[in-house]
Amino acid sequence: MKKRMQIAAMLLAGVLCFCGAAMADGLDAFKGKSGTIEIAGGTAHIPVMKEAAKRIMTANPDIRITVAGGGSGVGIQKVGESLVDIGNSGRPVSEAENAKYGLVSFPFAVDGVATVVAADNPVEELTAEQIRKIFAGEITNWKDVGGKDAAIHLYTRDEASGTRAVYWKKLLKKGAIAPSANVVASNGAMKSAVSRDPDAIGYVSIGHLDKTVKAPKLDGIVVTQETAKDGSYPVVRKLYMNTKGEPSGIVKLFIGYVMGPDCVDAIIDSGYIPTH
Repeated sequence: MKKRMQIAAMLLAGVLCFCGAAMADGLDAFKGKSGTIEIAGGTAHIPVMKEAAKRIMTANPDIRITVAGGGSGVGIQKVGESLVDIGNSGRPVSEAENAKYGLVSFPFAVDGVATVVAADNPVEELTAEQIRKIFAGEITNWKDVGGKDAAIHLYTRDEASGTRAVYWKKLLKKGAIAPSANVVASNGAMKSAVSRDPDAIGYVSIGHLDKTVKAPKLDGIVVTQETAKDGSYPVVRKLYMNTKGEPSGIVKLFIGYVMGPDCVDAIIDSGYIPTH
């Protein structure tokens, strides 16, 4: 145990040293640089990645940054196979993935995952047990949880999704998800689908909550980034940028910028809690 703690401390010190060196000059660090950065993976990351990319490319048009989604599993696979420079994930890289690809991870934000229903759904609160039974297909009508007499329409994400991984592990307790559930490709697609279906239930990153959907209280706890931050809301995860080996050049500068003080506002404005 002591040895593992020493190793963890060394790794943390290395990350802090990396970030301190890379973020020292903010956007000024990109002066005189050129090249491309390709980013893919977790969809919760996209607002922060796009804002950081816009700022960097505005400051230096000789740098081109592309941002795509695909989910956490796709991000890890693509960066591991050197198809992109940064692979985003909403979950830690697994031991098997790390053994296969040799990735280095940079957590830059904390996010919660919220159960969501349509904005006009009368249900204001659900228990964790009710949610597990709904997703397992054991509760199939909204009237059984205090709503109207209507069939519940389930929405979920595919297995490459980091949002699904944390929701399934921390809230559903690795329980079954009914095969009848509709599968959507991203947080944005989930929010759109649930907002258009008055009988829907799904889940999204808290950073994607807006007036188009509603997050019922969970066991009496209001679902916000504040309750996620103070630990009272339990369905939380970190958002990671991953690289194949230690990053260098403008990729290192990009990661340093996202993890530096000049990007804190973009993280907060996207609905997340900075890790730094």
